[in-house]
Amino acid sequence: MASSVAVFRTLRVSASFASKVVNRKVPAAAVLSSNFKLTEKRSMSTNTTGEKSLDLSGIFPPVITPFDDQENIKYDQMGNNMKRFSEIPFRGFVVLGSNGESVYLSKEEKVETVKKMREMAPKDKIILAGSGCESTRDTIEMSTLMAEVGADAVLVITPCFYKGGMTADALFQHFTKVADASPVPVVLYNVSKFTGVDITAETAIRLSAHPNIIGLKESSGDVAKIGSVVHKTKGNNFQVLAGSASFLLPAYAVGAVGGVCALANVLGNECCDLHKLYHTGKYDEARSLQHRLIAPNAAVTSKFGVPGLKQSMEWFGLYGGPVRSPLLPLTKQQIEDARSAFTGNGFL
Repeated sequence: MASSVAVFRTLRVSASFASKVVNRKVPAAAVLSSNFKLTEKRSMSTNTTGEKSLDLSGIFPPVITPFDDQENIKYDQMGNNMKRFSEIPFRGFVVLGSNGESVYLSKEEKVETVKKMREMAPKDKIILAGSGCESTRDTIEMSTLMAEVGADAVLVITPCFYKGGMTADALFQHFTKVADASPVPVVLYNVSKFTGVDITAETAIRLSAHPNIIGLKESSGDVAKIGSVVHKTKGNNFQVLAGSASFLLPAYAVGAVGGVCALANVLGNECCDLHKLYHTGKYDEARSLQHRLIAPNAAVTSKFGVPGLKQSMEWFGLYGGPVRSPLLPLTKQQIEDARSAFTGNGFL
């Protein structure tokens, strides 16, 4: 694994070249056909067995961004959380995901946060950095910046402001251009509950043929869709990650390789246990654990969101801290309701 990640890092497009691409000083045709670094990266995105070289199998917590009372990022608390996370057998970390309040961070904060996470995280852990922006041009620039500060792959959410224009063809073109230019592998991010835009199974299957698009984080909970994508992308060695702990076990049953689970910020060992139980054939134990994770997962996602996640982390000795405005902290009643989801299932 270390060698394959190193290959991607040595082949990253330089910042100056990427800037020229973004500013359209280099024709698109030249980027796709004559840039030797890009061609070399694409040819090495698969290994001799036909498998894409970055293995995503396992659990990724989408880490929170810790703030102080003035809503400034507390990198020291990020480091404290990472010390705890380093003791858990995570595959890696998602930085600048939905639970990281990435939509509230400036460009400079995003770059610095990924840089700090790469420095703090164990070297064998994958850093999957959110780089999606509304325009293709900005997404390419952000993906390049994420790679420059140490991301091993980028997680690219769908553009969503002009929802009516985000057709299957528009999304296909967007993700293709990003993957063509990205110095590191691309993972598609489908979370229609936030964006109102869906990457259909058909679009994901089409995109899976791109050598620099290695997977999909599917947050819809549509297990049939996950199974269909897995089944129809076998020849492309495409990897699907469940986007929530609430359907992690069913997703494994139809071929998902891992999960990006908000709950893993709080119950990281338990999420990793579920991964291990399934892959060692202990299905009854896996099912029992999955049942116990459903209510706590809802507390930190659909019911109380990021405020609920940050509050829950405090109960387990981690730093959650305040949310950034306009999000609000939980009310006293909400805190009680969230806590009961954990106590009622034996986690507190």
